[in-house]
Amino acid sequence: MTKTHIISHPFVVDSLTHLRDKQTSLSAFRRHSDKICYLLFSEAIQGLDFNTVEIETPLTKIKAKKLADEVIVVPVLRAGLAMLFGAMKLLPKSKIGFVGLERDEKTAQAHEYYWKLPPIKANSVVVITDPMLATGGSILHLLRRVAKKNPKEMRVVSVIAAPEGIEAIRREFPHIEIFTASIDKKLNEVKYIVPGLGDYGDRYFGTD
Repeated sequence: MTKTHIISHPFVVDSLTHLRDKQTSLSAFRRHSDKICYLLFSEAIQGLDFNTVEIETPLTKIKAKKLADEVIVVPVLRAGLAMLFGAMKLLPKSKIGFVGLERDEKTAQAHEYYWKLPPIKANSVVVITDPMLATGGSILHLLRRVAKKNPKEMRVVSVIAAPEGIEAIRREFPHIEIFTASIDKKLNEVKYIVPGLGDYGDRYFGTD
């Protein structure tokens, strides 16, 4: 079964309320988005492997741990870019890939128009970001392609997820871990998450 983690940190809960509120200003939306994404990523990198190294403090030599896994963050364009800033603040050495997927409003299917990823190696943990996990179509497209490169692990980070999207991922990738601030009620007739928060990309970037 898909391992879905609902992150209930007090700052996550508070920021999510601001993101849902249609009266939240552009600057406030960005501020709370960056905060919530930073906290979601801090949870999403739990359990990564470390190497033991010897370092010297100002007083003595000690054995310490350094992150061994290579983290590759892949935002789904365009809205996934809004999550990238929190990820880069937390993981400044992470590599970044970009995937452009455009949703057909009639079929709700995603069509790829751009693909640029760093080399994926045996120690690569690929973290796919899309703030709204709705039908799961876009993320499934990425998971299928990335899985062919045999990464060590793939994980998904979304601000809000719909039960339908989680189930779609569960059927095809039962061991994928999903990190989210909320599992909302459902998708409506046009495949938008309810209650949701509207179009994340438009609200973050100030477009209509």
